[in-house]
Amino acid sequence: MTERRITGYHVLFGFVMAFGVIISVNLFLAFSAVKTFPGLEVKNSYVASQQFNVQKAAQEALGWKIGADHSDGMLILSITDANGPVEVQSITATLGRATTVADDLTPDLVFNGTAYVAPVALRDGNWNIRMVALAPDGTTFQQRVILHVVR
Repeated sequence: MTERRITGYHVLFGFVMAFGVIISVNLFLAFSAVKTFPGLEVKNSYVASQQFNVQKAAQEALGWKIGADHSDGMLILSITDANGPVEVQSITATLGRATTVADDLTPDLVFNGTAYVAPVALRDGNWNIRMVALAPDGTTFQQRVILHVVR
C-alpha cells in the first residue's frame, strides 16, 4: 500500500477553498443587506431635526393612542383619544416588513365608526405600519406602528 503525503499544493488548495467559502458567504450577505435596505427616511437629517421637537409636541398634544391588529383577513388600525375613537381628515399607511420593501403595500383604510379597517392578507411575523394622518385641526400625525401577526 502506498502512503499518501500532504504536499504544499494540498495545503494551499485547502486554504484557498476555506477562505473562498468565507469570502463568498460574506459577499452574499453584504449584497443581500444592501439590496433589501429600504432607503433613507429623510433627505437631510439636519433640516428634519430642526422641526422635530415642534412636530413631536403637536402630535403629543393630540393625546392619540394608536393600536393595530390583524384578524380574519382584516387590518384594524385604531386611533383613540380621551373621548374615544377619532375620525381624521385623511389617513395613509404603508404596511411592510422592517427589513425589505418587497412586501410593502398601501391598504385602503376606511373608518367604520370605531377604527380604520382594510382587507389585507398577511403572513405570520412582524410588520410595520408607517402611517400619516391629518387631524381635524390640521395637525399632521406620523407614527410607525409595529404589528405582530400570529395565527
